[in-house]
Amino acid sequence: MKNIKIVLPFLFFGIIASYSQERKKMSLKEAVELVISSSNEAILANTKVATSKLELETMKNNQYPNAKISGQYLHLTGANVTSHLGGSGGGLDVSQLMIGQASVSMPIFSGFKLKNSIAASENVYKSQTLTASHTKEQLALETVELFASLYKSQEMVKLFQENLKSAQQRTKDFSAMVENGLLAKNDLLKSQLQESNIQLSLDNAIKNVNIVNYQLLTLLHLSENTIIDIDIDTIKNDMAKNQLISTNGQRNDLDALTFQQKAMEAGIKIAKAGYYPSISFSGGYIALDLKNTLTVTNAMNFGAGINYDVASLFKNKKEVELAKSKAEQTTKAIAILTDKIKEETQEAQENYTLSLKQTKVYELAVEQSNENFKIVKDKYDNNLANTNDLLEADVQQLQSKINLALSQADIALKYYQLQFASGKLINSFNLSTK
Repeated sequence: MKNIKIVLPFLFFGIIASYSQERKKMSLKEAVELVISSSNEAILANTKVATSKLELETMKNNQYPNAKISGQYLHLTGANVTSHLGGSGGGLDVSQLMIGQASVSMPIFSGFKLKNSIAASENVYKSQTLTASHTKEQLALETVELFASLYKSQEMVKLFQENLKSAQQRTKDFSAMVENGLLAKNDLLKSQLQESNIQLSLDNAIKNVNIVNYQLLTLLHLSENTIIDIDIDTIKNDMAKNQLISTNGQRNDLDALTFQQKAMEAGIKIAKAGYYPSISFSGGYIALDLKNTLTVTNAMNFGAGINYDVASLFKNKKEVELAKSKAEQTTKAIAILTDKIKEETQEAQENYTLSLKQTKVYELAVEQSNENFKIVKDKYDNNLANTNDLLEADVQQLQSKINLALSQADIALKYYQLQFASGKLINSFNLSTK
C-alpha cells in the first residue's frame, strides 16, 4: 500500500501530462488551408466582402419603382358637411370617413447618377473581393514564415541535444583521465565549459520552439496544448511538384487598387450629376367614402415631376474637384504599388537563387568539418593535438550542421516568398482564396 501511495501521484500526473499536450503532424499545405478558412483575419475579410455585396444589391434596388399602399379609417363626430354639388349634408349622419390609396413613383433621369452609383458599388465589391484574397495571401505567407522558424528551432534543438550527449560523454571521459593523472584539470574545465555553453544554447532553442509553436497555434486557432510536428517530407514533395517559377503573376492588391480607381472614376460622374435636373414619373389610385355623403372610386392619377437645384451650378464644382482628387490619389497609389511589386519580386528572386547556392556550400562545409573532426580526434588520441584543437573542431562541426539545417529551411522560405511576391502563393498549394 505504501508503494501504491508513492506511485499513484506520479501515475496521475503522467496521465494529466499526456492529456495536456497533443502532438499534431502537419504539412504546410494543411496549415495554409486552415489559416485562410478559419483564422479571425480571414473570416473578417470574408465578412467585408459579404457586406460590400449587400451594399451593391441595396444600390441596385434603387432602380425599381417605389410603390406604396395606405388606408385610413376616421370616425367623425358632429361633422357639418357642405356639398358644393348641391345642398347641405348637415342633416345627414356623417360619422365616418374611409380613404384608400396606392401610389407608384420612379426616377426617370437624374444625370445618370443611379447608373454610375451602381457602377461604383460594383467596382468597390470587386476591389473588396480582391483585397480579401490578398489578405489571405498575407496570412499564408505569415504561416510559411512561422513554419520556417519552427522548423529551424526544432532542428537546432535536435542538433544541440545530439552535441550535448557527445559533450557530456567527453566530460565524463576527461574526468576519468584527470582522476588517473592522464589529463590536466584545466582541459577538463574547458570541456565542462563547452558542455555548459551547449546546454545554454539548447535551452534557448527550446524556448524559441515554444514561442513560435504558440504563435502558430494562435494563428491557426488550434488548442494551446498542441505541439506541431512539421511534415517536412510533404513540404519537399509539394515544392518538387512546383519548381517551375514564373514571376509574371498578378497581385491581388494591385488589382484591388485598379477596381478602386474605377470606383473613383464613377464617383466623378456621380458628382457631375448634380449639374443636371432630376425627372421622375408618378402615378396612383385613390378611393374615398364619406358615409351617406360622398363616394369616390377609380380615381386614377399620373404625371411627371422635375426638380433642379440652381445653387448646384456653383456648389457642385467643389464636389467634382474632390472626386477628381480622390481618383488622382488612387492613380498614384497604383503607380507606387506597381514599382514596389517589381522590386519585391526581383529581391525575392535574388534571395531564392542565393539560398540554393548557399546550401551547396553548406553541404560541402559539413563534409569538410566532419573530416576535419576525425583528423583532429585521431591526432588528439595520438597526442599530436591538444584539447583546444579538439574542442574547436567540435564547434566547427556543430556550426556547419546548424548552417546546413537553417539553409534548407531558407530554401523553402525564400521559394514561397517568391511565390507571394508573384501573387501565386496560395495557388502554389492548389488552394483557392474563395
